[in-house]
Amino acid sequence: MRKHYDFSKAEGNPYAKQLKRNIHIRVDEDVIKYFQHLAEKEGIPYQTLMNAFLRDCARSKKEIHIKWD
Repeated sequence: MRKHYDFSKAEGNPYAKQLKRNIHIRVDEDVIKYFQHLAEKEGIPYQTLMNAFLRDCARSKKEIHIKWD
């Protein structure tokens, strides 16, 4: 391996803005189990399925109306 690399002509990653971000959220156990069950039937990780649901909501600008008791 070289001791010095020349990055003076390097270009930024054009896909960097498309990368996923790690976040930490609190999700109810029954919600996780629901997505795990669906994901198992589809053969994909449940986090990927949850992301797809959230992406669909964001793209369709879905709004939620919650009435707290």
